Formats: sequence, structure tokens, C-alpha cells
Amino acid sequence: MKNILLTIPAILLLFSCKGASQTAASAPATADKRATKETIALYKNLFRLKEKGYMFGHQDALAYGVEWKYEEGRSDVKDVTGDHPAVYGWDLGRIENKELKDLDGVPFDKMREWMKQVYDRGGINTVSWHVNNPLSGKDAWDNPPGTVASVLPGGSQHEKYKSWMDNAAAFLLTLKGSDGKPIPILFRPYHEFTGNWFWWCKNTTTPQQFKELWIFTVKYFQSTGLHNLIYVYNTSNENVATEADFMEYYPGDEWVDMVSFDVYQGGEGEKREKFLKETKNIVAIMDKVAREHNKLCAIAETGYEAVPDAKWWTGTLAEAIGDHKISYVLVWRNHGWNDWFKPAKMHYYGPYKGQVSEKDFIEFYNLKNTLFQSDVTKEKLYR
Repeated sequence: MKNILLTIPAILLLFSCKGASQTAASAPATADKRATKETIALYKNLFRLKEKGYMFGHQDALAYGVEWKYEEGRSDVKDVTGDHPAVYGWDLGRIENKELKDLDGVPFDKMREWMKQVYDRGGINTVSWHVNNPLSGKDAWDNPPGTVASVLPGGSQHEKYKSWMDNAAAFLLTLKGSDGKPIPILFRPYHEFTGNWFWWCKNTTTPQQFKELWIFTVKYFQSTGLHNLIYVYNTSNENVATEADFMEYYPGDEWVDMVSFDVYQGGEGEKREKFLKETKNIVAIMDKVAREHNKLCAIAETGYEAVPDAKWWTGTLAEAIGDHKISYVLVWRNHGWNDWFKPAKMHYYGPYKGQVSEKDFIEFYNLKNTLFQSDVTKEKLYR
């Protein structure tokens, strides 16, 4: 009897240790089998981190905010909370033409420096690419049928598109931390493909074409020497009601590291209810897919323009996410007054000092399961 009693604590300890290490041990290999040490470490650590909560992200957070631009060390989120976001979104749009600024006017030289700062302090960079239409010569929103087919091997624009990818790769290869190591990037190409607004969207592209484009992209970037990308599959909320909808264009587990979707709230009343219903539904689908396929998952873009709801952060966004184990949620950029819209209007999705939802965002920040820069810095995600 004594021997049995003595072994019970050991058995309990064994099960406890197994449970504690399970998420890190079960993290799969990255899609890039030659991924850098820091990229692999980040990927594995993100599996561990999602058990503690989800990271908050903001697009172009360090570049500008409402009524300010290019002020060192500033972000609207930091102005409100004293802390930066954990995830920082950037875009490569216009890099294909070797322009000096992205489609939102952010100089690539400055972007490189900000991404270095993010990495140095233990934050995470994620990158999308509103790549121009190589067939028509217009922007990403020009979506005639046949564009994806034209850039695939054998297509009329294949060589041009490879040169565009070379331009993107040339920039990505310059992203190094103060330690000299390539900065790991959550790379989200061909985003929101379930919509009908980009040239790679499903209204003009078959599942097979999309899968071929995705796999070609992964392979080609690897051939340029890029081994610091974590590949993020991304739908919109449009045309996604079931798991089959979410997975219809999925290129396969060996080519994807994270699954995600984008969704925005368009107003109050019925529009709020629509946002809540769709977000809860797709988060549940995505969480299930992530667990079954051993992937990370995220809400890669969301927000409510100008955040007119004073309790939106805790009363709507946190409710929509619920208890699901997502990696991060990112809101879109804080442009401020935007003359591009007709009529011109305020265009922002994050809080800023004096904004109506400022106090509620501080409550959101203080939730146990929301993670910001100071939280992830402690986690040493790249080790």
C-alpha cells in the first residue's frame, strides 16, 4: 500500500507535465521546411501563447494615427494604454513596381525600420500584399476573369509576375533585427479570396487555380532564399457559412501555417447583429479547423469604422471571439480624415486619446486574455 501511495504524486506530476507541454510539443513543422531558427521558435511559441489569450494587433500602428504621422515611438494604442499592440500589420502593395511607398503612403524604408523595432522588442509583424493586377495593369481591385490563370506557369503574365515577386522578396530579405537575423513574418497573401473584389477572388478564380497560385507562391519565395515566412490562409466573411466554404480553396496542410478570416462591422442594430452572428460562426468554424489540422488561427482584419459604440471592445468584439483559442485579432488602420472617400470622412478603426471608446478599450486592454506588447515581450517568442 505504501508503494502505491508513493507513486500517486508521481503519476499526477507526470500527467500535469504532459498537459503543460502538450501544445508546444504538438506544434507542427512550418510550411517552409528550411525555416530559420527564429521562425520555428515563433511558430511553436504561438501555439503555447494562445492558451494564455489572444494578441491585439493594429495596421500601420507605428506609422501614423489620428492627426499625427511619423512620430518616433508613438502609436494611438500606446497613447491610450501606455502599451503598444502585440501584432503590427503592414502591406507590400506597390512594391511590385519598385515604388518607394506602399499603397497607403508608408515609405518602405521607414517600414523596414519599424519592423526591426517590433522584432527587437519581441512583437510580431504581419504582412499582406494588395498586389496590382498583372493582366490589366490596374490595381488589386480590378478583377477581370483570367488574371490568376495568366500568372500561373505557362500563363501570359507568368514571367512578369515572377519579377514582381522578386521585387517583394528583395524587400523582405532586407528585414533583419539588431541581432542580424531575418525577421519572422506572418505572411498573408491573396487575402479575402472568398469575396469578389480582388483579382484573386473566387468569383473569377477556381479552387484549383487558387491552390496552384498559393503553392507556386510558397515555392517561389523559398527559391529566392526567403525562409522567415509563416503562411496565413485568409478568407473574408463573405460566402463563408460552413466549414466546407472555409476550406474550399485550402491548398493543403503542408502549405499553410495559420488559418484566418476578415470581417468588419458596418453599423448598429441589424448590422451589429449580423457582425456578431457571422463572426461567432466563422470563429467557431476556424477554431475547429485549426484544432483538426493542427494550425494556428486568427481574425486577421476586423473593426468598426470610427468606433461610434462606446462599449464596442468589451461589448461586441470580445463577445464575438468568446472563449475560442485564437492567436490574434487585428483592427485596420487609423488614417484619420480621408479626402479619398467621397464624401470625405474620418477613417480609423483603433482607439485614440479622447475617442468615445477610449475607456472601454482600456477595459479591453486589462482583460486577462488580451495580450499586448508588454505581455509578449516577456514571452521571448523568438527563442
